[in-house]
Amino acid sequence: MKKTLAGLGKLNKFIAISLPVLLSIFLVRMESLAHRELSPPECRVKKWDIPVSFTQKQKAPLIERLPITCCQGDASCFDEVIYGKIPDKKALISAIARSLQYLETANAAAAYQNYPVVGITRDRVFKSLKRFRELLLKTNSATELHQAIEREFVLYQSVGKDHKGSVLFTAYYEPLYAASRVPTTEYRYPVYRLPPDFNSWPKPHPTREELEGSDGLQSAKGKLRGLELFWFRDRLEPYLAQIEGSARLQLPDGTQTTIGYAGNTAYSYKSIGRELVNDGKLPLEGITLPIILDYFQKHPQELNIYIPRDRSFVFFQENHGEPAQGSINVPLTAERSIATDKSLMPPGALALIRAAIPFVNPTGKMEERIISRYVLDQDTGGAIKGAGRVDYFLGTGKIAGDRAGVTVSNGQLFYLLLKSKN
Repeated sequence: MKKTLAGLGKLNKFIAISLPVLLSIFLVRMESLAHRELSPPECRVKKWDIPVSFTQKQKAPLIERLPITCCQGDASCFDEVIYGKIPDKKALISAIARSLQYLETANAAAAYQNYPVVGITRDRVFKSLKRFRELLLKTNSATELHQAIEREFVLYQSVGKDHKGSVLFTAYYEPLYAASRVPTTEYRYPVYRLPPDFNSWPKPHPTREELEGSDGLQSAKGKLRGLELFWFRDRLEPYLAQIEGSARLQLPDGTQTTIGYAGNTAYSYKSIGRELVNDGKLPLEGITLPIILDYFQKHPQELNIYIPRDRSFVFFQENHGEPAQGSINVPLTAERSIATDKSLMPPGALALIRAAIPFVNPTGKMEERIISRYVLDQDTGGAIKGAGRVDYFLGTGKIAGDRAGVTVSNGQLFYLLLKSKN
């Protein structure tokens, strides 16, 4: 799916490119909001780090360990929301079903054929998902589920960016934009179909500026002529759609449709947020997507300076209302799908993430809470590289975008697999 400016992103769609291009990427690194400490000390985040005895001589991206025993009263240890509102459990079950569907495909067989971590196979991932679903359906509380996991499962923890288990979490979402199928004086900035002769384009590919001009309006003069798919009102919106890798569109007649990733040029993504920092326009400390958007709202003429600096370019296809899809070609589920580096992490597998994630409280303000969530690894992104990166899919629309734009924290990533004897 993708990566939104605000959502840190990911344009992910097919591995190389699905650009999960994260906002992290887009934005540059934001400092994490303050974590609420857990008490007593043994219940704090540190207990989730890889034990020191494991950190030596480890080269694999994942390390096997037993599940963490939760401290009494530590609600952040459990995924309690799946035993609250019925839709939350249904969403997780639906995401599991989509991963099971993927794991039965030839693409999954190929992906796991040379998987780099000994002991993690497609068959074991498949059986683990089925057993977890059984436990999810028959247990009545998060505590009961966790106890069953302690009995039957082992964890494979990501070594993270520091080989101690520290993983940088960002988030992405599916934006909702006003758009038109035809150009008008109001709707002037297009996104494009994949050129039918794209595979024969010589490399290096044309840059973004060569394809659409510095102002985003010159496509009729070059290779993109006649490939316009939809038009937008704002110069920044089609670019953000490229970063996210997908978007939901509100058309003038009141109907909606969706677009998704179809391909990209062979250039690495360049963060325009980072470029603003490099030029001294914004301070690195505390930079967020809302700050970047506010800057361009005040200086719209500078979009024609900074957007062309990102030479990469993404093409779209109309998905006619279908939900955003991840790199394993299944629909993503809000709060239950993640994007990781698929050269290292097991596609479609069940994972447990633990990180500080922002939520909108009843007063409308954003607050950060440390949470544990069971998720499915169903996406990737151009900016999601290495064992120390996760992009968390938060859904569609403004609230999801507001949350994604300020999601940046360090946490842990675990994959759940049945014990070998099972």
